[in-house]
Amino acid sequence: MSTIEIVPLRAFNDNYVWTLVSGGNAAVVDPGEAAPVLEFLRDRKLALTAILNTHHHADHVGGNEELLRHFKVPVYGPHDERIASVSRRLREGERFTLDGIGIELSVLEIPAHTRSHIAFVGAELLFCGDTLFACGCGRIFEGTPAQMHASLAKLATLPDNTRVYCGHEYTVANIRFGQAVEAANPLLAGWAREAAAQRERNEPTLPSTIGREKAANPFMRCAEPGVVASASHRAGRPLADAVSVLAEIREWKNNF
Repeated sequence: MSTIEIVPLRAFNDNYVWTLVSGGNAAVVDPGEAAPVLEFLRDRKLALTAILNTHHHADHVGGNEELLRHFKVPVYGPHDERIASVSRRLREGERFTLDGIGIELSVLEIPAHTRSHIAFVGAELLFCGDTLFACGCGRIFEGTPAQMHASLAKLATLPDNTRVYCGHEYTVANIRFGQAVEAANPLLAGWAREAAAQRERNEPTLPSTIGREKAANPFMRCAEPGVVASASHRAGRPLADAVSVLAEIREWKNNF
């Protein structure tokens, strides 16, 4: 297998279309817009070989149809009728070799942001859409705090060196919130400086890693004493379980 290059293509204000390149081929994850993908393919003289969708939101699938007008390729995604262009619908544990790229990916079901959200994992890479962000998690639109907690716990079982490719550039704001929740966490100040410098250079703050998220992301630390104490203080009552803590800090983040 040739070396795989992962290129972040920017879409809208803060979306990333993660593009896997191997030889003369490319596969894209969550193409909300087709234009940046088509421009990249043209500039690099690449053929599109597959589209991966993690969930149905338009800023992740809006470019599918236009890309399919140019390239007849498989579209991998969840069992969700709201993404009409998906040609291979996937469930937990299914595996496939990514067309033209050659790596094997497996599917994790990680609902909460949406009811049918999935992630793709393989070769020490995780494409997790809007469930897990660097130092954050997605808004809970169609699921429950219990589902979000279970989804993040599932991702936490991946090896620490797994690189996390999420859907948006939210890291600086997420770290600021993380510092409000767990001010004593010694990793957050350094990460804040690193991320700010990356953004100053107009560079992505991603990928993160599962190890870093477990050590610093408050939504993956809902049993840690500092996070529990902050959530309980904001709630005005003791919170006895991690799901209640996550629900409280997610609501806090919604209005932060």
